[in-house]
Amino acid sequence: MEGKSLNFIGPEELREISSDLPVLIREPLPKPPIDPKDLKENQLLILGVSRAQDGEKLTINKMRETFGWDPQKSEPCFYNQDWYLREDFAQNKTLEDKWYLIKKEVAEETRGKEPEKILEDLKEKEQLPTAILTAFTFFIYYLLTKGDILWKHDFVWCSDKDSNGDRIYTGRYLDPKKINKNGFNVHRHLSIKPCYGAIPQIKL
Repeated sequence: MEGKSLNFIGPEELREISSDLPVLIREPLPKPPIDPKDLKENQLLILGVSRAQDGEKLTINKMRETFGWDPQKSEPCFYNQDWYLREDFAQNKTLEDKWYLIKKEVAEETRGKEPEKILEDLKEKEQLPTAILTAFTFFIYYLLTKGDILWKHDFVWCSDKDSNGDRIYTGRYLDPKKINKNGFNVHRHLSIKPCYGAIPQIKL
């Protein structure tokens, strides 16, 4: 499939790549809320799945076990980091068995802005995606297109926060500087807290 033309991922598409990511598609299937023909080029309508075929919850950790974290062994994969494995958003949170509408490219007007400012500027019905939605979408899209990469060099803000209250962001599969290995990143934005401060030196 050509990446630019892939705007719809439903049950048939999920079954197509089931050998790489076996998911449990629940019946009856919810009806798509939008006619795929009405989707804009930058939009992707995707059917969310809450569990793998083995019955386990389809979490970020479950997907990490499936795809691994070593690009020399196989791709696509996660970036080699493990700080988030015990975090709730990674070990417990799943998608619902419903449709999700997400953008395939970062909105230019949001670049370089703090996430809280982005949240203030979101339009009605807009919201930040969960980390599991970005991961699920990324890997399914990569598999179906046989290598097209969403958010290739970009990080995307998520609605999740870690146990310290720091916001999660994901993405950037390829490092433009080619320093880090390939892999889907999961990071946290260290927010400034009251316990951070400075001790100014007084010039004498």
